[in-house]
Amino acid sequence: MLKQAGSVLAQAAAAAAVPSSARMVAGYASKTFEATLFPGDGIGPEIAAAVKEIFQAARIPAVWDEQHIGKTPDPRTNSMVTRENLDSVLKHKIGLKGPMTTPIGKGFRSLNLTLRKELDLYANVRPCFNIPGYKTRYDGINLVTVRENTEGEYSGLEHEVVPGVVESLKVITRKASSRIAEFAFAYARENGRQKVSAVHKANIMKKADGLFLECCREAATRYPDIKYEEVIVDNACMQLVSNPTQFDVLVMPNLYGDIISDLCAGLVGGLGLTPSMNIGLNGLALAEAVHGTAPDIAGKNKANPTALLLSSCMMLRHIGRKDDAENIQNAVISVIAEGKWRTADLGGAATTSDFTKAIIDKLD
Repeated sequence: MLKQAGSVLAQAAAAAAVPSSARMVAGYASKTFEATLFPGDGIGPEIAAAVKEIFQAARIPAVWDEQHIGKTPDPRTNSMVTRENLDSVLKHKIGLKGPMTTPIGKGFRSLNLTLRKELDLYANVRPCFNIPGYKTRYDGINLVTVRENTEGEYSGLEHEVVPGVVESLKVITRKASSRIAEFAFAYARENGRQKVSAVHKANIMKKADGLFLECCREAATRYPDIKYEEVIVDNACMQLVSNPTQFDVLVMPNLYGDIISDLCAGLVGGLGLTPSMNIGLNGLALAEAVHGTAPDIAGKNKANPTALLLSSCMMLRHIGRKDDAENIQNAVISVIAEGKWRTADLGGAATTSDFTKAIIDKLD
């Protein structure tokens, strides 16, 4: 039963996490490999330690280049992310990131935004699926959000026109829209998906979102085997909470992707169970846990490492280590399904250490 559930989840999480044109496989599948690791803030170091312990127990030959964010803004990046942090990801081509916090309203760029823009991690992929054995409000969910990661409302172009009036510019380009649309359709075809839904607000932003839709329509013509539809963003939200199983792959500009991917996580148990990976050019990839830093439980051995573990499985598939990914993923599923060693956020009383040990005991 658990093996069968594991195969279902493996399909949902996408055995090939991204289209083959975007994957990085050379040199990783059969030998020791190096990867950047950002432990992050709050509970980040605890869940990162759990991942490292499980990788070691699974005999995965990873060498982690641990990177820590600076304490003051780096003038080279206008962010707490340093140039050395970025260079580590560029060197290794793959990485794993725990949760990070950027103070709200300060005069420097978000940590996550800096990483995505400086590394041109143009696509965010989030599989959203029910974990067998963990009951939520909805059953049978198996969808994927594909979010354009570099522009839109997150272009970082804001200024005060006159006192009390702030103008923030939304930027949509043909280049970025075309490549995310192509990515979504290629992903759908390679992973046996049937439909791509473009999410937009072109009824109001006729030029900006209109251009995004134009690029999606052009991509759709190259994939006649994939059904294509367009859904206005507010209707998409309503449809997702009414009947989420009608969706398969959703592609959308940056802000809509940020909101809808979190909404989808809520359908299947929350961000603590949701994997994510950011994809760039030439196979560059940074997998991440997208939940918060949970400072209230930091250092208390209460954190749930599931999201970071499942994200690490996406990273492993990305570099061609599918068997390693399924070994860890099946172990995670088994532990959650049995229910004995669930952490508090999953309704249990297990510690991070208990949960980690239980997963290790399930490894092949």
